Amino acid sequence: MKDIITTGKTALGIELGSTRVKAVLIDENCKVIASGAHDWENKLENGYWTYSLEDVQTAVHSCFKALKADVKEKYGCDFTTTGAIGISAMMHGYLAFNKRGELLTPFRTWRNTTTAEAAEYLTEKLCFNIPQRWTCSHIYQAILNKEDHVSEIAYVTTLAGYVHYMLTGVNAVGVGEASGIFPVDSATNDYDEKMMVTYDGLLKEKGFGKSLRDILPKVLVAGENAGCLTEKGVKFLDESGEFSVGVPFAPCEGDAGTGMTATNSVKERTGNISAGTSIFAMVVLEKNLTKVYPEIDMVTTPTGKPVAMVHCNNCTSDINAWAGLFGEFADALGIKTSRGKILDLMFENAMKGDRDCGGLVSYNYFSGEPVTGLQQGRPLFVRTPDAAFTLGNFMRVQLYSALAALKVGLDLLLKNEKAEIDKIYGHGGFYIYPGVGQKITAAAIDAPVSVMKTAGEGGPYGMALLALYSVMGEGMTLEDFLQTKAFADAETVTVSPDKNDVEGFNIFLDRYVKGLETEKAATQSIN
Repeated sequence: MKDIITTGKTALGIELGSTRVKAVLIDENCKVIASGAHDWENKLENGYWTYSLEDVQTAVHSCFKALKADVKEKYGCDFTTTGAIGISAMMHGYLAFNKRGELLTPFRTWRNTTTAEAAEYLTEKLCFNIPQRWTCSHIYQAILNKEDHVSEIAYVTTLAGYVHYMLTGVNAVGVGEASGIFPVDSATNDYDEKMMVTYDGLLKEKGFGKSLRDILPKVLVAGENAGCLTEKGVKFLDESGEFSVGVPFAPCEGDAGTGMTATNSVKERTGNISAGTSIFAMVVLEKNLTKVYPEIDMVTTPTGKPVAMVHCNNCTSDINAWAGLFGEFADALGIKTSRGKILDLMFENAMKGDRDCGGLVSYNYFSGEPVTGLQQGRPLFVRTPDAAFTLGNFMRVQLYSALAALKVGLDLLLKNEKAEIDKIYGHGGFYIYPGVGQKITAAAIDAPVSVMKTAGEGGPYGMALLALYSVMGEGMTLEDFLQTKAFADAETVTVSPDKNDVEGFNIFLDRYVKGLETEKAATQSIN
């Protein structure tokens, strides 16, 4: 293994997620051999959820340093080169720069729900669902708001696009990431030209003097070369400056594309659910939808195939917050335990609760939730005086709440559109504890859910696979590469839905939907 690392027969994936930045190093057989991570949190500043560029730089340095330390500890060698690198990050959002490369306004992440006016108008004009978090919504909303920085915009990108540019000097993104910037035409694997002409007309009406294409990053497809690590890029990546210049890069991707890749869900009739700070379900379609659904986004795989995406802003943040509270309580009792142990106990006890959560209701809305019509969020727990307020029910309702908004959106795809799914995979932190998140998800969607051994690696592993594909996939489709190279012998556990669990979840969901007015009232009255 030491020779493999020192000679660069590896691939590196780095993903900047909402609460964790993680690097995963794999060998040529797609096996994870080392990893590193850095925890961070977004901030609510002046009404926007954001991370500073200084935070981004610190996170990349810290994560990469942790990876190098892991390599050193496990194999006794320095990590100074690799065969390929790929960057991914939380999708969407808005990073606008002037011609000098200066950030014009703080990074606006996917979590912001401040572009409702623009998103609704663009959806109408383009006849295509344009979510609030998409980059083109942020651009148009900034114009509608008459924000001073708009006149100085030279280029706009996403977090993945920004980090990729800093490392390579190439202003480009993968097609999957691009599909969260502006609608993509799967026939050309580029921004939809007809819609772009319409959008440019809207910009001209507002006095914006540039074409959208002039300010957006170039679109690349998985397998294409997306530049190489520059000397400037080495400094951005490795604080010590010891890493090698010239390492090739795969096109950067969003966490949706890396999630599909990490779960071998890039073929038609396959799907995956990525559950972490946010949660989203992806289903690779055989045909286009019959109508526009505000709750369903149309994006693409890393090779440009159309994908129906149900994206919800909130998933595990409230679970993590409760884990923090329980940790404080344990400390007060003089019990020393880890956050991981507390989370394990929460998931374990959830299985002891009633299947309908005993009448408890929880809303995990740290931020707005467009799928259920919420512009803001207030985490909220509600029970009737006679509800079964037990530890098991309390834990179970937290897990149900994490999936509830997704279920509302996914029903439109599975029931209204009759989308066919042969396999659906779960990945992300929600599925780390064996069987529990998987069992709850199977009940929520009333379908079998599979989890691979690599489920906890999630997006960074998917990005590492895309990096490896960019240098080893010549002559192979991404689908064939993943099936024959990465997942031929994958360890997979599949859980089928329990009829009683399905019934219990539906009883909870009915209560949850009826109680949404309570959540809306909380956003209006509690500031």
